[in-house]
Amino acid sequence: MSAAEIIRSHAVPMEPIPAGREAGGQLRARIHAALFDVYGTLLISHAGDIAAAHKDQRTTGRLRTLLSDYGCTQSEDAVIAEFFRAVAKSHEEMRNQGIECPEVQIERIWQAVLGIRDADAARDFAAAFEMIVNPCYPMPHLEALFSGLRKKSIRMGIISNAQFYTPPAFQALCGGLPEELGFLRELIFYSYRHQVAKPCRDLFRMAAAALENLGIKAENTLYAGNDMRNDIMPAAAEGFQTALFAGDRRSLRIRADDPRCNGVQPDLVLTDWRQLLHHINE
Repeated sequence: MSAAEIIRSHAVPMEPIPAGREAGGQLRARIHAALFDVYGTLLISHAGDIAAAHKDQRTTGRLRTLLSDYGCTQSEDAVIAEFFRAVAKSHEEMRNQGIECPEVQIERIWQAVLGIRDADAARDFAAAFEMIVNPCYPMPHLEALFSGLRKKSIRMGIISNAQFYTPPAFQALCGGLPEELGFLRELIFYSYRHQVAKPCRDLFRMAAAALENLGIKAENTLYAGNDMRNDIMPAAAEGFQTALFAGDRRSLRIRADDPRCNGVQPDLVLTDWRQLLHHINE
């Protein structure tokens, strides 16, 4: 099966859980481009953290079956522990090469952990594993959001910590790859492709340069995400207007205890994607 088919086969409908936040704020300038985070922002993310998700007893049986299908006889806990060790080792090696916020390519991690030589098999495992431990599903009203932005000729893009299975997740859950939904290829920045992750500003700098090539200034660009540290802080530092998506309690990250977020405020707080169209209409 393709990654999209694997994701579709494991998908379970989910609804966001209200976070108890009020929408509000005001844009500072006209918007010509809107860029988005993916997990917890455009897609509901059940946990957003493998360390928390794999302890959920509901996933244990499915994980055991998946590991058995790939010839792994180790326990789920042992495999997860080895996974984290492999990620930490890769991160350390990349930091030693001068990469401040490194990103792994997840299929290579699983090849090492499970001893799988076939890269395609490792990718299949990784897609299934992700949907078991951290299932995702579209946030409500995405279709209205995308169609509304297209009608207003707002250029759409993505800046997200992601893996190879992120584009197929759009295909499986939203009816098409991001480019087929109206996102510009030159404005899509996934961490796995560049081996650098948020909250470092690298991906935002790349996006700002790509926007400049399109004749769009950072101040006329909105970046929306669910995490004050990973999304709002670096986007604001790069000069983008910002929107904190506070539509789901599971994934909202305020980071009140992180001193790096002191004094950082989003221009907008959104709890429903239709609200963004209202602000752009003003």
